[in-house]
Formats: sequence, C-alpha cells, structure tokens
Amino acid sequence: MYQYIAKRVLLTIPTLLGAAALVFLLMRLIPGDICLVRLGGGGGSFDPKALIACHAEIGVDKPTIVQFLDFMWGIVRFDFGTSMWSGKPVATEILARLPISLEIAILGTAVAIAIAIPLGTISALRQNTWLDVAVRIFAIGGIATPSFWLGIMSVLLVLDVSAAITGTPWMPPIDYVPIWKDPIRNLSMAILPAITVGYRYAAVSMRMTRSAMLEVMREDYVRTARAKGLVAKLIVNRHALKNALLPVVTLLGIEFAFLIGGLVVTEQVFNLNGVGRLFVQAVQNQDYTLTQALVMLTVAIFVFTNLLVDLLYGWLDPRIHFA
Repeated sequence: MYQYIAKRVLLTIPTLLGAAALVFLLMRLIPGDICLVRLGGGGGSFDPKALIACHAEIGVDKPTIVQFLDFMWGIVRFDFGTSMWSGKPVATEILARLPISLEIAILGTAVAIAIAIPLGTISALRQNTWLDVAVRIFAIGGIATPSFWLGIMSVLLVLDVSAAITGTPWMPPIDYVPIWKDPIRNLSMAILPAITVGYRYAAVSMRMTRSAMLEVMREDYVRTARAKGLVAKLIVNRHALKNALLPVVTLLGIEFAFLIGGLVVTEQVFNLNGVGRLFVQAVQNQDYTLTQALVMLTVAIFVFTNLLVDLLYGWLDPRIHFA
C-alpha cells in the first residue's frame, strides 16, 4: 500500500506541471492588455511610455519562453508572483479569501453527506414505496432548483421568520470572522450558504447512493449473507453500504473540489468575498498572474482530492488491492 501511495503522490507532480503549462499557454491566447486597463486607455488615449513601463513592471515585455520558465520556477517555489491589478502578492490575495470558500465547501459537503447517504439508502431499501417516491421528489427538486434562487429564498425566509418572532428582521453578518475567534458569528454567516450548496449537492449524491445500493443489494454475496441468517442491519451496514459508497465517494470528491472555485453565484447572493468572486474579478481585470494562480489552485485541489478518494477505495471495498 505504501508503494501505491508513493506512486500516486509522485504522479501528481507531472500532472500539476502539465496543467501549469497548459494554463500558461491558454492565458496568453486571451485578447486584451492589463496595462491598457490600468492606464484607462481602452479608447486609445494613453501614454506609450507609460504603457512600456507598465509592461516592464509586470514582466510581459519578456519573451514568452522566459515568462513560461519564470512561471514554472515560481510554481516549484510556491511563489505565484504579484497581482497585475492590485500590486499585492498573489498568495496574499488568495489566502485572504480561501478560508471562507473552504469553510463553505466543507460545511456544504457535511450537509450533503448527512442528507444524501441516509435518504439514498432508505430510498433503495424501500424501493417503489411512498417513502422512495418522496425521497426521489426531494432529490429532483434539489437538482432542478437554481442555487441562486434557493439562496435568495433562504435569506427572505430568515428575514420573515426573524421579523415574526422578534419583530426585527435578522440578517447574517457579511464580514468574515474565523471560527476559532467567534464560532457563533462565523457559523451564522456560513450556515445559510452551506445549506444552499449542500442541498443541491445532496440531491445528486442521493440519487447516486440509491442507484448504487439497488445494484449492490442484488449481488450474490448479499443474498448469501441473507441465507446465512445475518441481521438485516448488519448486511446493509457491513456488506452493502460500504461497497455502494464507491461511486458516491467519487462524486463527493469531485463536487468538493468544484465548490472551492465554483461558488461564484452563491458568494454573490450572500455577499461573500471568496475565491469564486476573486476568480471573476481576476478575469474581468485581465490579471493573468492571479488567474493563473487561481486555476492552479483549483487543479491542485482536484488532483489531491482524487488522490484521497483513491485511498478511500481500499478501506471501503476490501476486494480492491493496491498495486
């Protein structure tokens, strides 16, 4: 197993470097000039000397191959350079916004797991009953409901309920406070976005859990366990559920990685200054350096999440052998 882990970890290195090269090339194909945006010369009125000085300052006057080598060397040293727009270090820009996006992603995943696995399992065990139908309607509703609409409705519901109970509408705080400094204030800000994200996240995982459980419950080893007289609860928990969770864990891992940079709409609705909003601002400002770093962050999260999922396979299904 240790050899397998070492191979998988080493495989992430060429994967990340290849993704970095692709990101660098694609970013250079995007039309536009960040210096024109900074100088306000989009309409043609700008100082050519200032434009040359701006290019020299941010390093885009160098040959493309030199820029690429500098970019790759910076990745190796975990130095992503300076933002072309704000002039601040890219690492500072990202670290200031990553905690809130990471917290929403973790809480949303926890909400999804708490909803999807129990309801998906119950739906499979009570196939074609009213309970199964109710769970499937609940899942389809989560898939069909846009996240921004659900977020707006949750805010309005909280406002109405708080006004009816206390007489004063309550709004969650918009400034981020770390959970170790003020847990109540932190959770009051993060709980609504997490539930909004987790519901849709759970709807997809719920359907996957149900399908996987239906397939596993028809396997020969489950029928053998029943014939041997094992308790139904033991059969479900020890034999069926762990094996059925393989595709569910894969889906949860992919969705978690996506949530880190894919919460643009949710962050906009709840006025959260996270990585998703920073992504949009970097693209709008044609900030190549910051955009490259954010894309690489997303790629790295996907790669390491897939690595963790692969390692979980062996624990969930003893039939899997690491080689």
